[in-house]
Amino acid sequence: MVRSIMIQGTGSNVGKSVLVAGLARAFTRRGLRVAPFKPQNMSNNAAVAESGGEIGRAQALQARAAKRPTHTDMNPILLKPETDTGAQVIVHGQRAGTMRAADYRKDKSKLLSAALESFDRLCEDADLVLVEGAGSPAETNLRKGDIANMGFACVAGVPVILVGDIHRGGVIAQIVGTQAVLDAGDLKTIRGFAVNRFKGDVTLFDDGRDDIASRTGWPCVGVVPWFDDAWKLPAEDMMDIRSHTGGACKVAVPQLARMANFDDLDPLSAEPGVSVEIVPAGRALPGDADLVLLPGSKSTIGDLAYFRAQGWDVDLYAHVRRGGHVLGLCGGYQMLGKTISDPEGVDGRQGSVAGLGLLNVDTTMAGQKQVTLRNAVARPDGQAVSGYEIHMGHTEGPDCNRAWLEIDGRPEGAASPNGRIRGSYLHGIFSSDAFRASFLAQLGVTSELAYEDGVEQVLDTLADHLEQHMDLDLLLSLAQTPRRQ
Repeated sequence: MVRSIMIQGTGSNVGKSVLVAGLARAFTRRGLRVAPFKPQNMSNNAAVAESGGEIGRAQALQARAAKRPTHTDMNPILLKPETDTGAQVIVHGQRAGTMRAADYRKDKSKLLSAALESFDRLCEDADLVLVEGAGSPAETNLRKGDIANMGFACVAGVPVILVGDIHRGGVIAQIVGTQAVLDAGDLKTIRGFAVNRFKGDVTLFDDGRDDIASRTGWPCVGVVPWFDDAWKLPAEDMMDIRSHTGGACKVAVPQLARMANFDDLDPLSAEPGVSVEIVPAGRALPGDADLVLLPGSKSTIGDLAYFRAQGWDVDLYAHVRRGGHVLGLCGGYQMLGKTISDPEGVDGRQGSVAGLGLLNVDTTMAGQKQVTLRNAVARPDGQAVSGYEIHMGHTEGPDCNRAWLEIDGRPEGAASPNGRIRGSYLHGIFSSDAFRASFLAQLGVTSELAYEDGVEQVLDTLADHLEQHMDLDLLLSLAQTPRRQ
């Protein structure tokens, strides 16, 4: 009989996604068939599921931890912010349209049936479904119509473990305060609590742990020390991406306002010979960069305006004059061209804007959204490259005649005559070790990294970490068969 338990947090970025990934690997190693599930996610860092369609990158990692294929049922509702007040809504992996935040709050309860439908299917083929909440259940102003936290837990009949983050301080108030604001119905779902990201000797928090337990009446399932290797796992949220100091080769990445699918940076950050510098707004692109990487964007035209507003276009032209390399991926590729036309307003307002003009190509935002896993071959050396496409629009022009990738016999991407400026719609290319080694060799870097093997090792180490610092037997005993209310 399937059991389920939900990990909710006292706030955003308390480490829920990483905890669920670690728990998925730990319980999978114990012989259970584990499935991750998040009813509603908000992230521009999406993954293409093996079943087709988009899900949050965190659920893809959790599926990998559980050693099962990715499926859109693992994240049935995905919100991809396009502006400060609106987001693209993905339902069961497919684009359902764009909605303003105020309208979504009114209508989101209608999506609960879609979430429950997916949850039920996962339960049919699992021993344990690990559910991840979003944000915090203490946001009482969002409780009406909620489908991400207590709204889902109560309807689906799934017990909850509440996680606080001691690293940001005030963890006792986080957990006890959450209890204070929840109504009686929601409180009945909570079975225990955990404290995450402790630095130092965990026994020093014994009194604090006991104080929380006595005030709430909930048992503690663990005080989890800081996991040093968490940065080696694919980041889900833009808040999670950071500069990483490695070797002498510097890759500069402008932090766009609507940056999307930045998992391209993870394998580069893992390289000992590479330093990845995330450049925030208000700072110039570093003059000593070997490569400037323009990442994907959820709003290409808007982020191109943002790029220029920071003065990064001037910095980029200077980088090119110095002989530096430039790589644009997806939205970044579109920005490098001469023009971006949006006759139907799919990226925002209708119209056409001038691109950065570093590639002799033009982009038109139109047609069906591409959401596809891809196997490619790198030109001219023939390395196998695996990746994925998530984008609107198509790009064409003379520089496409120097395509440096090939997918199913067709050319993909574009390059300048000297080959120093390149672009492609294919994400995830740097996860392919042979291709990454060849690419970095052009920048003077020798790569011997087996990236995917490294991710697997970190997931196992994370599971070991949780086995040591959480009472997984207690946590499993607190899980129960979902009982629909």
